Amino acid sequence: MKIAFYAGTYVKDKDGAVKSIYQLVSSFRKNGHEVIVWSPDVAPGADHDGVEVHMMPSVPIPLYPDYRLGFFSSRTRRQLDGFAPDIVHISTPDIIGRKFLLYARERSLPVASAYHTDFPSYLAYYRLGFASPALWRYLVWFYNNCNTVLAPNQIVRRKLLEKGVRTVGIWSRGIDRDLFNPARRSDAMRKEWNAEGRMVFVFAGRFVWYKDIRVVMEVYERFMAEGLGARVRFVMIGSGPEEDELRSHMPEAVFTGYLTGDELPRAYASGDIFLFPSTTEAFCNVALEAVSCGLPAVVSDIGGCRDIVELSGGGFVARAGDVDDFFARCRELLDSPDILKQQRGRGLAYAEQQSWSAVNGALIAAYEAMLS
Repeated sequence: MKIAFYAGTYVKDKDGAVKSIYQLVSSFRKNGHEVIVWSPDVAPGADHDGVEVHMMPSVPIPLYPDYRLGFFSSRTRRQLDGFAPDIVHISTPDIIGRKFLLYARERSLPVASAYHTDFPSYLAYYRLGFASPALWRYLVWFYNNCNTVLAPNQIVRRKLLEKGVRTVGIWSRGIDRDLFNPARRSDAMRKEWNAEGRMVFVFAGRFVWYKDIRVVMEVYERFMAEGLGARVRFVMIGSGPEEDELRSHMPEAVFTGYLTGDELPRAYASGDIFLFPSTTEAFCNVALEAVSCGLPAVVSDIGGCRDIVELSGGGFVARAGDVDDFFARCRELLDSPDILKQQRGRGLAYAEQQSWSAVNGALIAAYEAMLS
């Protein structure tokens, strides 16, 4: 197959969606298929593991400047015509994604789109909830003009079907077990964190309100208020616009900055419990990464993180936004080493089954069947 691949961002390891996209492109190529990627957000000078990548004109997105809004030009059309794809894959239903969809429809090409990001759930955090119905109308139109829409789990699939999207399949996410595993645990890193003899709670992600980081902050404050500060250490992996406020409320926490490569799994594995209360995740790659490194995960009952914890048995599901419930689940793991050990074991067993080759192999077979 010749696959024209549109990605809203193609900066390696920038977020969970991009990690999944890189793995999918790699799987296509390993299976003998040809892929060209178009994106408005590309790291300058990156070789992209030999993949041909076309950078598109773009501007920073207001309120979300780390990501870019791109534009489809006549040059892009000429590049697509020269490639003559068999199938078009769209990872982001934005302005460019719409243009790729219309291009494919003009040429009667099959189109697949992956639901990576639950954009409508972000609106409430920016006080734009009134725009949610209009956004859903657009998304339903967009996805119903695709041959298939790929949800990351059954939770998201049901949501899309309820909204009126007709053809929804499943493309789960895998994990690189060579990279994310408990053997990465580092006593030296724990010593740097002054975490020896303490239970380390890890958060990993962007420091933005729509990740529900206020819950993390308040759980931290509860541990301090109840005199448990000497027993715990909070490690915040990532960066973002709310970092200054987090630091001011969490003076004893460790802020590592944004980690990539071997440093990220090393930090996960050097922790003990993963605390991630976000309600806006479609899949929640970070929860799978943490579970694969041996950390039970405490997550929200809204969003894709719940699916990982319930399928694996590797953690607790707490009520969304309920600081009391999140604190109770964290306290239970702190005080119950047997429960922590059981959840850790179940999570590791689940991660062993989530290889990228198996997950992406099923998707590639579906694409081949769609073409034939």
